[in-house]
Amino acid sequence: MERGPGEEFRDDLRGIDASRAASDVRRLLPPVVLAELTRLNAARAWFAIAQTLLIAGAAFGIAWTHFEVWVAVPAIVLIGTQQHALFVLAHDAAHYRLFESRKLNEFFGRLFGALGGIPVGSYRVIHRLHHNNLYSEVDPDIALHGGYPRGKRYLLTKLLQDAAGINARKNFAYFFGNPAINATTNRAQRPLDDTSTALRAAARRDCLTVAAVHVAVPVGLLLLGGPVAFEKYLGLWIVPLLTVLQPILRVRAICEHGAVIDTSTPLTAARTNVVGPIARLVLFPHHVNFHVEHHLFPAVPHYNLPRLHHELARRGIIGRSEMRPLADTWRRVFAARGSLAVD
Repeated sequence: MERGPGEEFRDDLRGIDASRAASDVRRLLPPVVLAELTRLNAARAWFAIAQTLLIAGAAFGIAWTHFEVWVAVPAIVLIGTQQHALFVLAHDAAHYRLFESRKLNEFFGRLFGALGGIPVGSYRVIHRLHHNNLYSEVDPDIALHGGYPRGKRYLLTKLLQDAAGINARKNFAYFFGNPAINATTNRAQRPLDDTSTALRAAARRDCLTVAAVHVAVPVGLLLLGGPVAFEKYLGLWIVPLLTVLQPILRVRAICEHGAVIDTSTPLTAARTNVVGPIARLVLFPHHVNFHVEHHLFPAVPHYNLPRLHHELARRGIIGRSEMRPLADTWRRVFAARGSLAVD
């Protein structure tokens, strides 16, 4: 679905083939292939939604009926990973790539965002600036992933603070549109720049909706189920939201964009991580590890990213990109400050 000025997510094809005009770069992928890759499939979207909700619901239900430490603690960890998976689906909705139906796309995007305390309208404003201005001074995400490597102590301290819930307030404020500090320029990012009036209005409405949901649900549970239901909800949903989810979001963002050498092109300013099943469950659900591919063609839905990767690899494009096994990424991110070198 085409969007007007101030709403679009632009394909980022900088640096792919300097000999071609920007209008010709798309020919690196035949039009018929690109059309197939960007086509939305409702069945695939429903499957991803069902998969995530079933895992989260099963963990939540078992821990709700067996609310002992030995059950609740692993359930909280698993629920946190699925809150992250719901956020990834909300990310697809922010790109308008979950459903073809505008109503379904917006409903589930806002629902999953609200469940995670993230207003999708506000996130869409921030995220399109990230895509359209990757690693520029107005990229609002540099505050999270810029400046790496910063040394093991710095990152471990941040992750421990995340896991303890110390950084949750600041992180959620960011998703509500509060300017963050750019790690490289030390200037505040203003994520409402370059944004349509309609998108700004939707962002404000979503912020109010999410705030209302997170007041109404606990109050309703307290009134209908009493203190026990209220405590279980806080323990099984809010605790992972404030603790487990926070380090996951930080680690994934840094793995996607941190500790890179060349920021002039998405081929090297973003990173595709080669991961196994456990890392996929915890950090990269719904194919979100194919991040170079996502920046090149954000209109491709998550379930087609593996095929997009294959098509780009066939043409020698991905071979020139920042693609690494996760263990290699991890070593670069945790390297000593200032030790990163071209390899």
